[in-house]
Amino acid sequence: MEGGHQEKPAVSCGNCSAIWRTKGTTNCWSEPATRPGRPENCPSNHHTGIVEEAFEELKGEGEDARLAKVASIVEGLCYEAVEGSDAVCARWNRIEDTVALAKLMGWKKIGIATCIGLLEETRQLDLILKAQGLEPFSVCCKSGSIDKLDVGVAEHEKIRPGTFEPACNPIAQARILSEYGTEMNIIVGLCVGHDMLFAKHSKAPVTTMVTKDRVTGHNPVAALYGQNFYYKRLQKLPILPDAKPII
Repeated sequence: MEGGHQEKPAVSCGNCSAIWRTKGTTNCWSEPATRPGRPENCPSNHHTGIVEEAFEELKGEGEDARLAKVASIVEGLCYEAVEGSDAVCARWNRIEDTVALAKLMGWKKIGIATCIGLLEETRQLDLILKAQGLEPFSVCCKSGSIDKLDVGVAEHEKIRPGTFEPACNPIAQARILSEYGTEMNIIVGLCVGHDMLFAKHSKAPVTTMVTKDRVTGHNPVAALYGQNFYYKRLQKLPILPDAKPII
């Protein structure tokens, strides 16, 4: 209790996984008459005002409302009915989702902020976007080839100390793509943190095509699927236990 206001419990929608497993649904995905109860830390319990205000924005006439509507339409297009049943199955991959969204939004100029380690994947994406009638522009993370030492990284902190290693420059990637007037930007494998900076400085809306994960072949959800065996260490061993903020 502070200043007369009761502190709100930390939201944790992940806890509804247990309800989903037992009931096959959650409070958020049910007809009003048959909804299971909400857990104490459900966002709908303590942030009703925010939820309602946000929905009013999504029902409006602005660009956010338009994007939300188109995204929901694309979500529907991603599935098709299974003949002879009430089941549906997914039919589109993320590339198809992304192309459909761009077309329905009327976006033609598409930026690609790529990691230098995924140039071939970027080339393939470039070919697909062109084949779909879009105009791609790609910028590599190492543009300018500036030594990591120049941005305050110590020699021993490099991947290979004693060698030249260029620093990533996500702010430059965002600004260069802005020079071309891109209407949507796609992240292809930027590092954690560099992707944040790119999204922060991008003038166009940003989506992610490839999430970097050097160990799982850029499939980070594999570590979540493997929690009961292969990646159990993530819950047992601290990562950088003595880490202090770098300033």
